[in-house]
Amino acid sequence: MIIISDTSAITNLAAIQHLDLLSQLYNRVTIPEAVYLELAKIEPPVPGTLEVQTVPWIKVRQVLNREVVERLRVEAKLDPGESEAIALALELNADLLLIDERRGRAEANRLGVRITGLLGILVEAKQRKLIVAVKIQKLR
Repeated sequence: MIIISDTSAITNLAAIQHLDLLSQLYNRVTIPEAVYLELAKIEPPVPGTLEVQTVPWIKVRQVLNREVVERLRVEAKLDPGESEAIALALELNADLLLIDERRGRAEANRLGVRITGLLGILVEAKQRKLIVAVKIQKLR
């Protein structure tokens, strides 16, 4: 199973100390170089910065088709990480792309890429009994 991730799934799961759900659900997650750079080269570090550099189940892969990346950046106005994640998903014929940003999700859908986001990951983890509950707390 080929799973590609954008930045958001990694940072959000790392922030709530559940990044390991990705390895439990999918065994291996592949990220494009732009996502790696967004996470590893940021100061100050964000949740997921250390993990993308150390966990063995996150693999970094270069996107070969730069034309697709540029088209996504210019025409769809996506950031480098989203553009490379979608391009890599297309290149590798990925089973699933982990992405949360609305514009990126819309573009991935348009291109026929199967997607899920943070909520979908948490719901799947709950269904597989990897977490006890998924609940939304009201903000005051």
